[in-house]
Amino acid sequence: MSKPHVLAIPYPAQGHVIPLMELAQCLARSGIKVTFVNTEFNHERIVKALSHTGDINELIHLASIPDGLEPGEDRNDLGKLTEAMLKVMPEKLEALIEKINETESDKIMCVITDYGLGWALEVAEKLGIKRASFLPAAVALLSLAINVPKLVDDGIIDSNGIPLKHQVIQLSPGMPEMSTANFAWTCIGDIATQKIMFQSIRLNNKSAKLADRLICNSSYELEHEALTLVPNCLPIGPLLASNRLGKSAGYFWPEDSDCLTWLDQQPTNSVIYVAFGSFTVFDQVQFQELALGLELTNRPFLWVVRQDMTQDNIKAYPKGFHERVKNRGKMVSWAPQQKILSHPSVSCFLSHCGWNSTIEGISNGVPFLCWPYFADQFLNQTYICDYWGIGLGLDKDNSGIIRQEEIRTKVELLLTNKCYKTRTMNLQSRTMSSVTEKGCSQKNFKNFVNWIKET
Repeated sequence: MSKPHVLAIPYPAQGHVIPLMELAQCLARSGIKVTFVNTEFNHERIVKALSHTGDINELIHLASIPDGLEPGEDRNDLGKLTEAMLKVMPEKLEALIEKINETESDKIMCVITDYGLGWALEVAEKLGIKRASFLPAAVALLSLAINVPKLVDDGIIDSNGIPLKHQVIQLSPGMPEMSTANFAWTCIGDIATQKIMFQSIRLNNKSAKLADRLICNSSYELEHEALTLVPNCLPIGPLLASNRLGKSAGYFWPEDSDCLTWLDQQPTNSVIYVAFGSFTVFDQVQFQELALGLELTNRPFLWVVRQDMTQDNIKAYPKGFHERVKNRGKMVSWAPQQKILSHPSVSCFLSHCGWNSTIEGISNGVPFLCWPYFADQFLNQTYICDYWGIGLGLDKDNSGIIRQEEIRTKVELLLTNKCYKTRTMNLQSRTMSSVTEKGCSQKNFKNFVNWIKET
């Protein structure tokens, strides 16, 4: 008997690939065959990273299609990438699905697409295939996107998404406040890029109506009010490899697992874990202030420093820094984050506040120091600091720099005021209950699997 076969396609960014790959792993465990489609550029990176960390479920087949950009073009320019994808990828995806369905007995019967790729739903509808949309971000972000027409009508933003004045809004009394200056699309690139991303949101809102199911990597315990505003969005999270006792997959860089051995040698609840995701970049002044701030804490720290985080990583560190912190600081290029956050030595998480990092920190009871960089990360910081009360933000000086003294002060405040840890542990307990056998997220996931398997 043939297995149900789904095709999953993420938006081509690290924070989107990882949770959809985790969903694919969970589906494979439920007896569903998955073709996971990355862009050719990301496919090569993921295959290379997997060669260092192990394989994935045998029911998951990795495939790729071009993203419309040339090999040397900047894929961190999200406006340019989004426009190129829209021109090329729909046709390539349709051709891939048709080829699979012509040659394989297990025909693709469902397409699961990132919410940011609404055009993939249009392809699936054209081919008469079931359609599910997956939201890898906070549901509050989707609530904001859905309310775009009202924001325009109310004169809060213009037709290109540009705020008409600085103000703070609240979508409902139980929701976190949102500053117009920090709307997700106003925190990406220049004005031209912001307009492209905003129009993409409007297109995705229209395409989302084609989805038969809308699921998200969240839970009622985390976002009850936001989910009330979007009642058709069913939470199935938090999606974590630890929930299925497996390995994470979908990373763009090989992980440095030696840092886990280093963590084993550190005292319990002592290490500051520092990681800023796959996009954050620093100029040399900010990079050095961060390094000196970690040094000033006089605490052990594990710092993920990507090769492209700043110009010339080797020369970017303050003079003598490595020698001074050699007994309590460790820098790695990429790390197995979920395993690190579950380690008893970790005391807090200095984070860019990506949604994956946010729920991974919560799921392991680790309080936050928030350093958002762009897009939805400012909204997630509001959740962390103002809504859940499990972290502190870092303030910039008049020149826009977070100084070393600010880092030291906030680290001490976070770790000496036990209420942050207590609230994080309480939220962890409630959140993880959702993925137990009787939890709402687990029930939603089982219903989703049953829907896929229906003929």
